[in-house]
Amino acid sequence: MSETTAAISAPKRNSKKLLITGGGAVIVLALAGGGAFWWSQQAQAQTATPEVEHHADKDDGEERGIVTFEPFVVNLADASASRFLRVKVQVVVANAEEAESFEKSNVKLSRARAGILELLTTQTSDVRVTTDGMKELRKAISEGLHKTLDVEIIDVLFSDFVVQF
Repeated sequence: MSETTAAISAPKRNSKKLLITGGGAVIVLALAGGGAFWWSQQAQAQTATPEVEHHADKDDGEERGIVTFEPFVVNLADASASRFLRVKVQVVVANAEEAESFEKSNVKLSRARAGILELLTTQTSDVRVTTDGMKELRKAISEGLHKTLDVEIIDVLFSDFVVQF
C-alpha cells in the first residue's frame, strides 16, 4: 500500500507545480498583452493630430506674420486683494507684410497695446488662471483688435502668463 500511496501523492505534487507554472504563465501573458496594448495606444496618441479651434492651425500655404508686444504687467480687478498679471502677447496676422506694416506704425501699435491693456485690467485672477479663461481672453483680444484696427487676426498667443497671488 505504501507504493500505491506514493504513486497517488506524486501526481498531486506535479499538479501543484503545473498549476503554479500555468498560473505564472497566464500572468506573464496578461502583462505582456496589457503592455502591448498600452504601447500601441501611446504610439497612436503621438501620431494622432489633435483638433484645435484656432485659425492658425489651418495651413493654406501662406506665410503668417507675428506681431510681438512688450510684456504687459497689470493690476487685475480682484476686489478681495491686489493681484498682478504679467503676460507676453503675440498676435498672428494674415501675412508677413501685414505684420511688418503693423510693427512700423506707431499708431497701430499704440492703439493695439492700449486696447489689450484696457481689456487685461478688467479681468479677475480666479477666471483667467483656468484654461477656459485663457481661451476666452484670447478670443476677446482677437475681437477687440479686429474692431479697433480693422486687421484680420488669425490667432493670439501667450508666451508668458503669470498671475501673482
